[in-house]
Amino acid sequence: MNRFLLLVMTLILIFSCNSVKKTEKALNTGDYDEAISIALSKLSANKNKKGKQPYMLMLEEAFAKAVQRDLNAIDFLEKEGNSANLERIYNTYNTLKNRQERISPILPLYHVAQKRKVDIVMDNYNERIIATKKKLSIYLYQNANTLISKATTKVEYRDAYDDLIYLNKITPNYKDTNTLIEEAHYKGTDFVKVTIRNKTNVIIPKRLEADLLNFDTYGLDDLWTVYHSKPQRSITYDYAMEVALRRINISPEKIRERQLEKEKVVKDGWEYLTNNEGEFILGEDGKKIKVDTMKKVRCEYYEYTQYKRVNISGNVQYKNISSKQLLDAFPLSSEYVFQHVYANYNGDKRALDDDLRQFLGLQAVRFPTNEQMVYDSGEDLKNKLRNIIKTYQFN
Repeated sequence: MNRFLLLVMTLILIFSCNSVKKTEKALNTGDYDEAISIALSKLSANKNKKGKQPYMLMLEEAFAKAVQRDLNAIDFLEKEGNSANLERIYNTYNTLKNRQERISPILPLYHVAQKRKVDIVMDNYNERIIATKKKLSIYLYQNANTLISKATTKVEYRDAYDDLIYLNKITPNYKDTNTLIEEAHYKGTDFVKVTIRNKTNVIIPKRLEADLLNFDTYGLDDLWTVYHSKPQRSITYDYAMEVALRRINISPEKIRERQLEKEKVVKDGWEYLTNNEGEFILGEDGKKIKVDTMKKVRCEYYEYTQYKRVNISGNVQYKNISSKQLLDAFPLSSEYVFQHVYANYNGDKRALDDDLRQFLGLQAVRFPTNEQMVYDSGEDLKNKLRNIIKTYQFN
């Protein structure tokens, strides 16, 4: 037990030393917030224990240096007089406030060896945060308005949208921000018109075409791209996506046959164990000993596999509607196989393995029609189309 306690204490000491070194390293490399995080994790419980004393001084030093660094950065940015710096100033003030809120719960701290309270000076940044936020809101609103009024590309509308979303986050419902967000989003969106062309000699089932064009089921969560299979008159489309099916190959209906002969030694009842003289052998309990009797069995196995396959191939083309330029093309292919196995036997089916027995008792079924085969390939075709859409970028 003493050895175990010694081992535990040694491990605690090693771990504590490593934590102190990590905190010191963070301090020495200027990663003050990391040093604060380590110190806080150590001081959050039993902060007055003797082993926690070094963390108090490191917290004091890291906090003072972090605050001074942030205040110096704010002073420099304010002296530049560039409104584009307002967001960084606002975020830095919030960092100063949040850092204090993390430390407040463990205060006060008393360092025994130095016989003093740890010097962590708190400040009230609320007024400076509010004042900066007002200036930042004005800047973001004016900048977004300018971007929208002068925008000539969708990227510029998207930049305005980002500014407005941030503005709505820090100052909800500021003036007509929500209306401007809708305008920037609409004008920054790529609208894509989707069509399917059947260039094969096979009729495509209407329900398959409907499934392929039902983009609500594709899980496409793209902020800046909208696909329409039913064009709307009020929308000017930027791009066209054409799904062209060029070949549909359907194999003939086939039935493959195979015959196997199987042989196996199986348990076939039991009998009493006897010696060479034909006398029963008794067990320790005085009863006759039973043994399994084994028998070699044979079976003829007849298996039938119904098989039919469809292969669909084509491509997906993206075009710029205004320039009529082909932007890109991707191959599209899908295969669906219908297969049904059934079997019968002659002989003792105990000779058959489980993987063969599973088909016994099954009967032949009707082959699916060509139309059904084409439709059944649709799910795979849809997955391939979904992958193309998700990976393609217009800009």
